[in-house]
Amino acid sequence: MGRGMMKTFQSGMQDPTEIKIFILFLLDHINYPLDYATIQDIVAQNGYVGGFDFAACFSQLRELGHILEDEEDGVTYYVISPTGKTVAAELQSDLLLSIREKSLKSAMQLLSFRRRHATTSSAVEQRTDGKYTLRCDISDPGGEILHLDLCVSSRLQAEAMKKKFDHDPEDVYRRLLAVITRDADYVLP
Repeated sequence: MGRGMMKTFQSGMQDPTEIKIFILFLLDHINYPLDYATIQDIVAQNGYVGGFDFAACFSQLRELGHILEDEEDGVTYYVISPTGKTVAAELQSDLLLSIREKSLKSAMQLLSFRRRHATTSSAVEQRTDGKYTLRCDISDPGGEILHLDLCVSSRLQAEAMKKKFDHDPEDVYRRLLAVITRDADYVLP
């Protein structure tokens, strides 16, 4: 088993079932409507899946109802269906952990906030107890990505944190993911 799995890692995925699981795994973790070209870029960027194999497997996943499509302003977007989410959750362990981690990290880097048309906002508000609340929000056309309310003891501290968030919200978001997931790779740009 170890040799077969290592071969898959080195030469790319050949098994259509494995490729379908890989596509569903990435769509499940991204959890955001994407156009076909972007999904293909995400799946193929590390060389695990070829373009022809991707096209065939993606088409089959759509036919099975694991991937749904929606059109907005003349552009077709795709999302994972509830059934696809179930399949991804149940079968993702069939993929090598190193493939999952590297591919998900690469996908998140490819989908920068600018490419997702994300907007950010932040505010500092005084509370009734004399402390301050720093409110940070990140949203995109698909909905809210991050909403964070943080209690801070001084206005000066809250304003300094607000400035950092306003300067580079994507870095703040990545670092927050790194802390929550205990995965330092999220911090890397």
